[in-house]
Amino acid sequence: MSTPNHRIRLLMELRASGITDTEVLAAIERVPREAFTPPQFRDQAYENMALPIGHGQTLSQPTVVALMTQALGANKRVKVLEIGTGSGYQTAILAKLFRRVYTIERHKPLLAEAEARFRELKLHNITTKLGDGWEGWPEQAPFDRIIVTAAPPTIPETLVAQLSPDGIMVLPVGGEKRTQRLVKLTMTPQGYVTADIAPVRFVPMVEGLPSDPAV
Repeated sequence: MSTPNHRIRLLMELRASGITDTEVLAAIERVPREAFTPPQFRDQAYENMALPIGHGQTLSQPTVVALMTQALGANKRVKVLEIGTGSGYQTAILAKLFRRVYTIERHKPLLAEAEARFRELKLHNITTKLGDGWEGWPEQAPFDRIIVTAAPPTIPETLVAQLSPDGIMVLPVGGEKRTQRLVKLTMTPQGYVTADIAPVRFVPMVEGLPSDPAV
């Protein structure tokens, strides 16, 4: 089980790794990571490591969650699209920092578990959808921010098209067998510009829904 000391140690690690945004650090402090961790790994909830959550997916390393969230630029006035709900941990962090979070997950059991966690934590500014992340959420576009928590081989133009004119997207790029890099994409009047943030390792971004709805 976690203790205040575990959280403090993790926050110190995040600061040491370059996380300077106090709002991001406060959100990570307030969201109980153990609530998003499978029972058998709960004693590792505040270790700075990725953890398996089933269905070939992982609960991202806290440093990576913080890095991606910081790159988005917290803003209580805007809405964000998340591709890949997973456990819901990243979603919950976003819910503390943005006006509205729209999140898409392709694995039905993972989405159901995440929705239950959101209800338990009384996070009411999250809208969920079972769907294909490659398609985004055109009915709710444009989005001021988009975050992708699985790695496509290249930047998905479908998602770029759903960004607002001054929007920001943060995503890992590189697919499964290639070197992946965390990229920040910023829209400008002339098109978008990208900047590399850090090398990362994510599960690949898969097109379509699983053939078996139970997985």
